[in-house]
Amino acid sequence: MMIDGIEAINVRLPLLDDKGFYTVTIRDGKFTAVERQENFIVSPVHKPIGQLGFEELKTAAWLDMEGKAMLPGFVDAHMHLDKAYSLPWVRNRTGTLLEAIVNYRSVAPSFTKEVIRERIVKASLRAASYGSAVLRSHLDVPVHLGRDIAMRTIEAALEAREIVNGALDIQYFPIFYFDQAKEREWTDFAAEALRIGIDGVGGAPHLSPDPQASLAWAFKLATAFDKPVDLHTDESDDPSVKTIEVYCEHAERFGYAGRATAGHLCSLSAMEQDEAERLIARMAECGIAAVTLPAVNLYLQGRGDRGNVRRGVTRVRELLEAGVLVAAASDNIQDPFHPFGRGDMLQNGLMTAYAAHMAREEDIGTVLRMLTSIPAAITGVADYGIAPGNPARFVVLDAVSAEELLQELPAGRWVYNKAKWTFASRFSRSGFEAAMPEEAASPPRAVPTD
Repeated sequence: MMIDGIEAINVRLPLLDDKGFYTVTIRDGKFTAVERQENFIVSPVHKPIGQLGFEELKTAAWLDMEGKAMLPGFVDAHMHLDKAYSLPWVRNRTGTLLEAIVNYRSVAPSFTKEVIRERIVKASLRAASYGSAVLRSHLDVPVHLGRDIAMRTIEAALEAREIVNGALDIQYFPIFYFDQAKEREWTDFAAEALRIGIDGVGGAPHLSPDPQASLAWAFKLATAFDKPVDLHTDESDDPSVKTIEVYCEHAERFGYAGRATAGHLCSLSAMEQDEAERLIARMAECGIAAVTLPAVNLYLQGRGDRGNVRRGVTRVRELLEAGVLVAAASDNIQDPFHPFGRGDMLQNGLMTAYAAHMAREEDIGTVLRMLTSIPAAITGVADYGIAPGNPARFVVLDAVSAEELLQELPAGRWVYNKAKWTFASRFSRSGFEAAMPEEAASPPRAVPTD
């Protein structure tokens, strides 16, 4: 039996107030009230969420969140769902971006539509189980290997989206590696993909023989179909790679402020300070958002360096300070581009905090917004956040503060989306416990005070 209303007490809302407790009510899949409590409420009616099995949770109308943190559902703004979990079939011995591209392309024709679809379903549901509500995935479409090979990825992605629709939403941006010599072929393929349900125009112009022509084609296509643009940009540790400058010119020319996104921006971190500041100012002026991908950039970049190895992570703090919207995202998961990862946005947040030196108390809220409200704005997710009238898509985590979310990466998570509970996980540990004085037996986090 499903219910149409929930009242949850003793909720922590780290993005709103890291100290108080709130009562959150939901009806028909929407938030109807978010009210601050005077203090922690002890109620015999509300059931502690940590004590409920998943079936009990689905039918509970009165819940005690026990001081646990609630965040709006994560928005992972840059993934490669079609490549996820392909590592057993394709490796990367040098750990370079170039080898990853070459090796994946060499086996891409062998992946059936069913295999690609299964990988997308697996990766997206794993991400949903960790609390993601919306994903944006780039897709590999090697038209040069044959239209049928490229289209099978598009078809697999659209079929997978239907399968997981009850758990989360997915946006797709194929990586169109534009080739001027085959412009008609690329244009016809891209137009068909956009007509049948693809959400936007992707690409990697810095890898093109003619980045200017590649960008011009991408914007011509995007404006013809009224679609946003999201491009892999300057994924290189070479400071002379500055495709972002041309990207800004096109975004400005076509009026794409707020509809253009640049992923990676690795070369920005290798540039001289004055030049980096100039390009960052242009991004802010032209309204291009950025997505940092610290796990993958740390893994792939600087492979040719010795001693002082370039880390490849873009200038996160400087971009934010300039007013550029900056999100953090997963990128690749267990494939030749990145052998690790699991689609856990909190894990990505921790990587961002490390790589961007964002560990001050006041930085933690910014990092959490880079996983939630900022990527929601970048990806155009409407009515987002824990506020009356918005769709109720959220994750409850077994932590009591913003800092503890990144300190502990809590395994205990309860995910609500699409007007229902979709996932629940609880952590249990048994073993030795040291004897402590009675007054120290309960850790500070368990004390229900404001």
